[in-house]
Amino acid sequence: MGIRQMAQPLGIAVCALTMPVLAARAGLTAAFAVPVAVTALGLIAVIFGIIDPPIGRGAGSDSSANPYRGATFLQRIHAVSVLLVIPQSMLWTFVPAWLIVGHGWSPLSAGVLVTATQVVGALGRIAAGRISDVWGSRMRPIRVIAVAAGAGTALLALTDWIGSPLAAAVMVVATVSSVADNGLAFTAIAEFAGPSWSGRALGVQNTAQYVTTAASTPVLGALIEAAGYSAAFAVAAIAPVIAIPLVPRDRTPRISETPVR
Repeated sequence: MGIRQMAQPLGIAVCALTMPVLAARAGLTAAFAVPVAVTALGLIAVIFGIIDPPIGRGAGSDSSANPYRGATFLQRIHAVSVLLVIPQSMLWTFVPAWLIVGHGWSPLSAGVLVTATQVVGALGRIAAGRISDVWGSRMRPIRVIAVAAGAGTALLALTDWIGSPLAAAVMVVATVSSVADNGLAFTAIAEFAGPSWSGRALGVQNTAQYVTTAASTPVLGALIEAAGYSAAFAVAAIAPVIAIPLVPRDRTPRISETPVR
């Protein structure tokens, strides 16, 4: 799952490296052609390359039982993931403008840094999966990641507020830490829900995260306009702190049979 979850930060990396440069040199139309092109390629890949595997009984709960009843494990993972996606999506959305507009970086140099950061973040998802397999736990690494994401984003707010030259480096740390949990959460949900419920449970997970991203992005954008980037970073840092006590205990009895990596 960590390998699969590399796709999102790598997609962000492609857009960060190409869209700001195209927008500066050829206009917004050329820049917006990038996601159109990659989406079309993805559609072709899905049509001709994706085949549903046979569905069997998995390592999670009974496939016929509703995993949302009698336990709060899935609800708590959804809540934690929603909170952790706030700094993640905030950094993905606003860091290019923060570098270009706020700190005078060229579109190319900003794109290169964001691309490199996303590549490291993608590798961090595999590393988190490997650590999870070694520890025999999905939730303990998520708890560590929540602490790191909160601390990293708070430090980014501080370094940006005082005008420290280290702010860009701190941004890399904050971004990498904020994206590392996704594979672990998705794997834990699928393991616990079982094959008959995993599709629905993962659909709830994705929907909740995307709705949160859609709702929080304009709010944080308005906050940036009113009070600056450091204030927005500080507010985003609160979400992982709230998530820390919500991380549940592991509830997957046969975790060793379904590795994350």
